[in-house]
Amino acid sequence: MTTEGDHTIGRWLRDRASADPHRVAIDDRGVLVDYATLYARASSLADTLGGAGYGSGARICTVSGNSVDHVVAFFACALLGAAFVPLSWRLTPAELAELLRRSRADLVLIEEEHSSLASEALRLFASGASASTALPRCAPLGSVGIEQQAPRALFVRERRAPQSDDPLLVIYTSGSEAAPKGVVLTHASCFWNNLALSQAMPMSRDDVVLAILPQHHVAAWNVQPLLAWWVGATVVLERSFQPERALQLIQERRVTTVMGVPTQYRMLLDVPHLDRFDLSSLRRVVVGGATTPRDLAESWAARGVHLTQGYGLTEAAPNVLFLRPEDLPANPEAIGRPYPTVDTCIVDPDSGLVLEGAAAGELWVRGPSLFAGYLDDDEATERAMSDGWLRTGDLVARDAHGVHRVIDRLKNIYVSGGENVAPAEVEFALTAHPLVEEASVVAVPDPVWGERGFAFVVTREPLSADELLAFARTRIASFKLPARVEFVAELPRSTIEKVARTRLQDLAMKLCGVAEVGTQHNAQTLVDPAQNPKTKGKAHA
Repeated sequence: MTTEGDHTIGRWLRDRASADPHRVAIDDRGVLVDYATLYARASSLADTLGGAGYGSGARICTVSGNSVDHVVAFFACALLGAAFVPLSWRLTPAELAELLRRSRADLVLIEEEHSSLASEALRLFASGASASTALPRCAPLGSVGIEQQAPRALFVRERRAPQSDDPLLVIYTSGSEAAPKGVVLTHASCFWNNLALSQAMPMSRDDVVLAILPQHHVAAWNVQPLLAWWVGATVVLERSFQPERALQLIQERRVTTVMGVPTQYRMLLDVPHLDRFDLSSLRRVVVGGATTPRDLAESWAARGVHLTQGYGLTEAAPNVLFLRPEDLPANPEAIGRPYPTVDTCIVDPDSGLVLEGAAAGELWVRGPSLFAGYLDDDEATERAMSDGWLRTGDLVARDAHGVHRVIDRLKNIYVSGGENVAPAEVEFALTAHPLVEEASVVAVPDPVWGERGFAFVVTREPLSADELLAFARTRIASFKLPARVEFVAELPRSTIEKVARTRLQDLAMKLCGVAEVGTQHNAQTLVDPAQNPKTKGKAHA
């Protein structure tokens, strides 16, 4: 089968298999797969699925870790015109069942390692489904499963050549702020995203990419791997992130480029005797998911590894802004300028006016890589868009040179005594203390001030809350200081190591509910509201 249209993704693999059939496309735990083999398997699976009635517009969910089999399924969907919907194996059975319900899948492909999770999720889905609900077909993933035989589709769909505006990749958001939503990325979305990436961070057939992010996340496809398969590079595919093993792979496979989140790069630095690993092959190290702390960037630069900061979100496929390594010293904690083909503007959240020059407000994004909408949720799509612009929900500041930095999520901003407080700013002040490893601040209700900050802090060595707050007071105004501090062993994480703020919010609320006034309960009331002269006499939010 062949693909048509300028922007379809399946043709990338077809063209590369023709030009470089024997080049290694994937190194999956030492098993090498060349481009000819990868295309042959994907094309054969597309034919198998098409013959079973899964045509254009089919939704094919997966429950799988990173693997060649998973990549084969992705490209088969690209060649078929079906939507590939990778679901997270990190979810509980109940959470996974909910996503299966929301996705209205035609077929679920299940990796053996996750068969128990998937089976329980399907059981829960079936038990809660109405009599009219169609349950998806299921099959094992891989060469001895779906690639051998596909169950007949319940609803037979027409098979036609894929088009640029066909849904290709549906990624569910983490749900840290609300119920998860399926972000629909078309072939064109992925094409333009990777074209912009190739211009901002060029890649050649001689590159070796280390892929360490889980493939239920958009960056595991659209930040490096898909571009690598477009240009004929090799992707070293890892099942999970193990710091010492990652360093060994960089050394042994002569990895040239990798993308990760700040937590992962911090964990790599913490590997004992780091200097025993040869990292000289690295040419581009990309950071996403959060802003790079200055000390982390400086620690890697001292080892000759310079970090490239990026910013994006799933709805933008995901790339929006990037900062070249040479710009980092003059712009610490910055996230950079727009990618090629991406337009941005800053909008005042209160007035809705577009702000010019140096300004702070909500970041809006426009361009051909934007998503086609949320799966089966027109209302949510309409809320996210404004006249072709995506409202990111991120509060950013842009300097006179067009360089952006993130202030916080708009929905994370809370109002204390009439003053807006950005948790990210408070977290930055807390983590500046040499004994603090991480900090996360959430808001809790306060009968006097409306809302107050509650800080969860991870320290390298014992530290008193009084000492920490005294330190932070020299960096931020008193009204921004958290009213309570809870020292914890670690912060809970969600997708790609992002802090799970919803879980921290629930814990903070619980602690505030059980702790009586004047008691500490491990969380200490430390800030006297009367110390804040800016809020005296003001109406409370």
